[in-house]
Amino acid sequence: MGRRSTTAEREQFHSDGLLLMGELSAVSTSRHPTSRHPTSRYLTYRGAAFGVRAEVVVSEPGALVAAIRLLQQEVEAMDGAASRFRADSEVCKLRDAGGEPRRVSGTLTAAVLVALRMASATDGTVDPTVGEAMCRIGYDRDFAEIANGVPGSLPPGRPVPGWRSIEVDEEASTIRVPPGTLLDLGATAKALVADRVAARVAASLCCGVMVSLGGDVAVARPPPPGGFRVGVGDAAGGAAQTVVAVTDGGLATSGVTVRRWMLGRRPVHHIVDPVNGLPVDVAWRTVSVAAASCVEADAAATAAMVKGHGAPAWLAGNGLPSRLVTLGGEVVSVGGWPSAGADLGDGERTGSGR
Repeated sequence: MGRRSTTAEREQFHSDGLLLMGELSAVSTSRHPTSRHPTSRYLTYRGAAFGVRAEVVVSEPGALVAAIRLLQQEVEAMDGAASRFRADSEVCKLRDAGGEPRRVSGTLTAAVLVALRMASATDGTVDPTVGEAMCRIGYDRDFAEIANGVPGSLPPGRPVPGWRSIEVDEEASTIRVPPGTLLDLGATAKALVADRVAARVAASLCCGVMVSLGGDVAVARPPPPGGFRVGVGDAAGGAAQTVVAVTDGGLATSGVTVRRWMLGRRPVHHIVDPVNGLPVDVAWRTVSVAAASCVEADAAATAAMVKGHGAPAWLAGNGLPSRLVTLGGEVVSVGGWPSAGADLGDGERTGSGR
């Protein structure tokens, strides 16, 4: 894996009145311990967004502050548009619109269109109309507030409204959902932000960039020599079980090791089956997927959790390099997921197939 050295300190970044708090790391990497090529140096910013750890890595240190500003802009716009936990968010106002079309921002329009595209691509397993189902099992506020458990019992199963019930009028900038339908864009919105930030940084700042939001990773060219080294594990903040090099596109992991809680005396988690509106029966501890974008990787990983034992064939059939971990810890690799020490480069990412 090569050597890796890191120095870190707490920093404050000031730019045009903007104060950003986080950890600044200067990193040197070499893919091979005996490599004669010079090591690459880049800067990493670590903070928080959407209640998860956020990281921005740039190959040009002078671009870091501007890259963080772009991240903040995209996060704030998406939070105002798509947060289920803010009464003033656009998705909450859509729920309360009584089934009438409501004018929305470009941010929400883009996010909903992406969610609908991913719903279609995953055979409806990643459905953005699961918001009310989430609330019924106790996930109606920030996860930190329910992590220690909530009172109640598992509700009767019932299908969610379904992604085909959403109507988007791009020309009029309106969206209509059935009365009382709460959108949950958790399987795509965070990944969309990562993709958008990476693309904007690469285009406007002319440097390689990696954006990670809760482990959902987007990379835009040009990366450092050898690519960005990304650890893949079974729990947020836990030790990486494997490390891959990513040169472009996206990488995402979905699982039930972190966002799980007690509903009364019953353990539940956040991955809901649209067919019955209840937490899926778990076949995999985690699923990690590489794709042409972070959105596609995240949607595919979530779909694999819903599809259960049928996931490996579906992922392989779509040409998606994937790593699935069973409840017992056995690793199943499909679609060209690299062996230990190999890279996840252009030759091994065949595209999303969607």
